[in-house]
Amino acid sequence: MSLRKEKILALTNKNLNESSISDLRFVFKEVLKSGMHGLCSSPYEEGQEPGDQLSEEQVRRRLEKMKPYTKWIRSFSCTEGNELIPKIAQELGIKTLVGAWLGDDPEINKKEIAGLIELVNNGYVDVAAVGNEVMYRGDLSEDELLQFISEVKEGIKVDVPVGYVDAYYEFSERPAITEACDIILANCYPFWEGCSQEYSLLYMKDMYNRAKRAGNGKKVIITETGWPSEGTNLGGAIPSEENAIKYFINTQEWSKEEDIDIFYFSSFDESWKVGDEGDVGAYWGIWDKEEQLKY
Repeated sequence: MSLRKEKILALTNKNLNESSISDLRFVFKEVLKSGMHGLCSSPYEEGQEPGDQLSEEQVRRRLEKMKPYTKWIRSFSCTEGNELIPKIAQELGIKTLVGAWLGDDPEINKKEIAGLIELVNNGYVDVAAVGNEVMYRGDLSEDELLQFISEVKEGIKVDVPVGYVDAYYEFSERPAITEACDIILANCYPFWEGCSQEYSLLYMKDMYNRAKRAGNGKKVIITETGWPSEGTNLGGAIPSEENAIKYFINTQEWSKEEDIDIFYFSSFDESWKVGDEGDVGAYWGIWDKEEQLKY
């Protein structure tokens, strides 16, 4: 075994809390190079936000940066240029979890559902997600969401699993929605529940297992999890470069050891997110807003 590999093994096998920031950065780079199951797309450049039109050039540029490190990409919308993400991803050999963004605007919902069905039928989708945290936000009723799920299932002509993305606990609280899903797509964020980084992996495992029990044997994918590198503390959850690196390493090692499909959130920092999430919203990426690796 080379000295370099021995160092990586030693660092990943010992308590990460004992590691220096330089050692953590070293392991981060090696874990990243080894690849991950999935990454959430962050297509918006500085000054852009949802509602702005994405260009093919920016989508392609960012996907090409992600390509060496991930097998899958997750997109969140099927309009305003987001429909380019699965098309270019397929061209680059990346599998896709494609979402229709649903909210309280019926016209937008109609376009998103039609866009998702079209992308599936044209062969650009490996997993279809009908909505993201719609129940959590309260934008639709259960019956309305179930109708959209049914519409997608009836409209697609190829064998692609259809699910719905929400916080892990929603699947035990909403059995009708869970039953309608072919696959359970669960967001798991120890940070947003104020969990300290030290216990965050154990907490995420519990979140995953709760979604798994709710699914009664259906496959569970963690569609979002991550840790911000800057911003305001939330209870015992402290944003920092050190904690973000530790969380990333622990998440990826667990994903590989237990064969858990995880989409890490997120790929690039996006400043527009501060509007919904406060100052931490701008710092969830592996790359910064200038598209440079942060660690």
